[in-house]
Amino acid sequence: MKRAVVLLSGGLDSTTALFWAREKGYRLEGLSVLYGQRHARELDAARSVAIAAGCSLNEVSLSLPWLAASALVDKKKRLPRLPLGRIGKDGIPSTYVPGRNTIFLALAASLADAVGAEAIVIGANALDYSGYPDCRPEFLEAFEETARQGTKRGVEGAPLKILAPLLRMTKRRIVELGLRLGAPLERTWSCYKGGRVPCGCCDSCKLRAKGFSEAGVADPALAAA
Repeated sequence: MKRAVVLLSGGLDSTTALFWAREKGYRLEGLSVLYGQRHARELDAARSVAIAAGCSLNEVSLSLPWLAASALVDKKKRLPRLPLGRIGKDGIPSTYVPGRNTIFLALAASLADAVGAEAIVIGANALDYSGYPDCRPEFLEAFEETARQGTKRGVEGAPLKILAPLLRMTKRRIVELGLRLGAPLERTWSCYKGGRVPCGCCDSCKLRAKGFSEAGVADPALAAA
């Protein structure tokens, strides 16, 4: 059976990507990363989602002090509160974590090379997103080439594929796909602030709410909160 490493944050996008990979017939190997994020409760969601998917979950903890340059790590920094229409259009926001997807994909490539996985699945999105440079197709294409050059699989002629099935989807389409796949969206967590219930004000909360609203369905995670 073909095998894929799935980067699983526990949010809407990564959960939908996980269930997409399951539908495609991949044997799933989840990977979650604790990097000091203020919304570390997303990892509880990742564990719950992995159980629902019947997916093993590898958890990595990083201590990289410079990541505190991001408002997602340094709780003293204010999270942006942009109007929905300006999200992703006002430059790179303070919630950008320096090199996050580069680090995550490097970890995933290492795991994939170790376990014999042929693909890495990432829930990156370049339409309804906050404007992070490491969510763009150009970055993912460049990393795929890096993995081809720098892994055992790559030099032996069976390079890793970087699969980003949600890359050009709106949040509405992501919600609709997740629902069609039977992904447990009620178990997911997207809020940047953390806490017991979603703040409803951060970029991630607003984009998630937009997706469910445009799909014409209630967000099941709000009822479960």
